[in-house]
Amino acid sequence: MTDKYPNISVSRHKKTWVKSAKCRKKSSVRWLERQLNDPYVAEAKKQGFRSRAIFKIMQLNDRFKFFKAGKKVVDLGAAPGGWSQIAVEKCGKNNVVGIDLLEIDSIEGAEFIQGDFLEPENQQKILDLLKGKVDIVMSDMAAATTGHAATDHLRIMILVETSLNFAKKILAKEGVFIAKLFQGGAEKKLLDALKKNFKIVKHAKPEASRKDSSEEYVIATGFKNKDENETSE
Repeated sequence: MTDKYPNISVSRHKKTWVKSAKCRKKSSVRWLERQLNDPYVAEAKKQGFRSRAIFKIMQLNDRFKFFKAGKKVVDLGAAPGGWSQIAVEKCGKNNVVGIDLLEIDSIEGAEFIQGDFLEPENQQKILDLLKGKVDIVMSDMAAATTGHAATDHLRIMILVETSLNFAKKILAKEGVFIAKLFQGGAEKKLLDALKKNFKIVKHAKPEASRKDSSEEYVIATGFKNKDENETSE
């Protein structure tokens, strides 16, 4: 399969300032300046990618080599579709199913569900679209932050643990699980569950993750697919 998205060198440019800063809130100015000066935002637009986040999954794949032709992929928290975009290119059409609370513009070769992944009926919709087991479950989901560190950590851990429990139902043997974490990585309980169900568990912070962000990703490979393995309680 021809690789439409080769590794891309992202260069930095002279800083751009928001000209209408006086008319905006400080928080809006900071966000706009960050976007204007983010080389990944500029490169994503230049290359026709849906978001800068596509560089994160590309960089993780460069390191861990999980995307391969013919692999079936579930994309949790898929909007605006960048991860699914690269998954279709790397793994092939009709091998990708994504879900998000937000509507996602269609991508040829992928199917999307708009809804809350935490709702059992939406998990069932994913299962209904799949034909057999899948090879990769990837999650870039993140709950809305409250500013309270303990609460925000709990929210992201609920998403990750629910994603892992779902992955254990649908992953084929040797499958891969990828999920975004915050607040210093996985808790011991989650790590124990990952190590019990996968051969290798790693943490990684791709270069495209903003330096001031506490996000990182857990990459678990070599799903053991043993029915006797129990989900962490």
